[in-house]
Amino acid sequence: MHLINLKNWTQTDILDTVENGIHIKTYPEKYWHVARGTNLALLFQKTSTRTRCAGEIGITQLGGHAHYLDWRTTNFGLADLGDEIRVLSAYVDVILARFLEHADIATAAEAADVPIINGCCDRYHPTQALGDLMTIQETLGKLEGVKLCFIGVHNNVCNSLIAAGMKVGLEVTVVAPEVNPAAEDKALWEAAERKGTYKPVRLGETSGPGTPCRVREAIATSDIVYTDTWIDMEFFTDPSFAEERKRRLEKMSPYQLNASLLEGHECRIMHCLPAHRGYEIAGELLDDERSLIFQQSENRLHSMKAVLLKVLSTGV
Repeated sequence: MHLINLKNWTQTDILDTVENGIHIKTYPEKYWHVARGTNLALLFQKTSTRTRCAGEIGITQLGGHAHYLDWRTTNFGLADLGDEIRVLSAYVDVILARFLEHADIATAAEAADVPIINGCCDRYHPTQALGDLMTIQETLGKLEGVKLCFIGVHNNVCNSLIAAGMKVGLEVTVVAPEVNPAAEDKALWEAAERKGTYKPVRLGETSGPGTPCRVREAIATSDIVYTDTWIDMEFFTDPSFAEERKRRLEKMSPYQLNASLLEGHECRIMHCLPAHRGYEIAGELLDDERSLIFQQSENRLHSMKAVLLKVLSTGV
């Protein structure tokens, strides 16, 4: 069983993984040796903190072994991707891959003889969404009917929240002045909108100083407000991306989560991290009493353990 995106996981798959993540967090000692002797390869093209630590530490705490492969120090960039994935499949029991492009994670899944977990690509970030669902369930006691408002650039994380919402009844309202081109998935958006779990806010005139139309209204009816970086991490400090960075920051600045925008609202605050304080979110909100951000980050570890056990128990 692969985890490439959540569109191909059933409601039961998702809910079981969420509940198992909570159980693993509550009773970690019961899971210390359940994956004894299991080998996990982490094949990463992109930088990572949470996904890498969740994979390496998670499999170790389950009794297995982690093998980190930096793409640049392997032959993956020199040979046929499918061939190299077949080779790696002969050495390990599961592969956690963090690729720049979704097409490559799809190719890897076709070639692999062991489960592939998508640890982030330019279109989806399913392990992030599963950790987020765990945090919401843990905090609010439910997923169905919970209203989440995603504000910012429509990206891979947003797609995975929408895909998850379709399966578990989470209502995702998206306030996005811009879509990352690689994240475009019209089939997903249309299906979720028909089901009523995805509600895109059509932006137009402003309502209040610097605040885009209907943003405050969307927040007012939400249980959770969620944001993410406006610029993909690999481009944030890239000199060749400087002009695009400047354009996007200017366009997105009215959509910053800050104390003024959230004044009087009891909604919980989420961010998948790393955060650019003072850009998509004001620094003080990370430590606000409404913030779930660091609980959300911790839960990536427990949720990843649940994902690993799920894919290993079902095979490819």
